[in-house]
Amino acid sequence: MSTITLIRHGQANSTATDEASYDRLSDLGHAQAAWLGDHLRETGAHHTRLYTGTLRRHIETADGMAMDIEPVRDARLNELEYFTLGGLLADQHGIPFPTEQAGFIAHLPQVFQHWKDDKLEGAPETYSGFQSRIRDALAEISAESGPALVVTSGGLIAHAIGQQMELSVAATARTAIAIYHTSLHQLHPIGEHLSPVLFNATPHLDSPARQLSKTNI
Repeated sequence: MSTITLIRHGQANSTATDEASYDRLSDLGHAQAAWLGDHLRETGAHHTRLYTGTLRRHIETADGMAMDIEPVRDARLNELEYFTLGGLLADQHGIPFPTEQAGFIAHLPQVFQHWKDDKLEGAPETYSGFQSRIRDALAEISAESGPALVVTSGGLIAHAIGQQMELSVAATARTAIAIYHTSLHQLHPIGEHLSPVLFNATPHLDSPARQLSKTNI
């Protein structure tokens, strides 16, 4: 098995209320991606492969990193549809979509739990199907030779870590909320499993001049 470094996309449209309007980088998101690419080149980080989801924010992040590696696009690396699921939760269970940042802390685990329990009629995919596509995609990437970069989304990264660490739904949700834009998360083969050895690293944003550029919403 090969090492996989998961990367959350740069900051997207944080004022969005649906999937389509969210799916583009902000000006800061483009800068975060460029800074990450600069950091990887300056530190001589060795990666032979690059994968992304097929969402616009994934592609824009990978393009901004400018890694000089031909990317492989894989829809299995796309994010869960949080706005869609949140709308179903509101319509079917009367749990409103949050209007301020603090509200997401309680809302996300509710979305995940109702989705896992098949209590969101009309969901774009099942929770088990989402879990399976993550597991299958990462297993295939890890089976190939050479360390890989994977540009994806925070919810997917949290669930990938949750699978390896056998986290509860609530713990997975807390993990997702914590993940910074363009942060690095590494899964390394230990025995017959991929184990997290790096979580939420932002070396390209840790200078005093960029502290305000570290975002997760």
